[in-house]
Amino acid sequence: MTSAATRTTRGVPLKPLELARAAVDTASDKQATDIVLLDVQPATSFTDYLVIMSAGSQRQLVAVADDVEYALKQKGVTPHHREGSADSGWVLLDYVDVVIHVFSEEQRDFYRLEQIWKQAKPLVRIQ
Repeated sequence: MTSAATRTTRGVPLKPLELARAAVDTASDKQATDIVLLDVQPATSFTDYLVIMSAGSQRQLVAVADDVEYALKQKGVTPHHREGSADSGWVLLDYVDVVIHVFSEEQRDFYRLEQIWKQAKPLVRIQ
């Protein structure tokens, strides 16, 4: 699924998998835990990749989400939509063809997205 939005890095289009991997790298640098990159293309038409991660505190949840958004913005990519908050325990960054979920550990256990998308192909897992 290729979004209509223009995504560029110095004039070169940023592919969805590159965007997802950049999010994983930034989250890892910010000490997010249990980071998973899933290829959901065979299972859904609304996005290509899901990036799911946990943060140990509300402060870290906000820092990870903000830093991922900033790092991708430096590559010329802005989210189509952002929702959630530290208080809710879940921040979602929607880049259309890549959807990034930053969870508190409690909310991640509650929603169990990996179980919902168990037919997806895991590409990266950093514990």
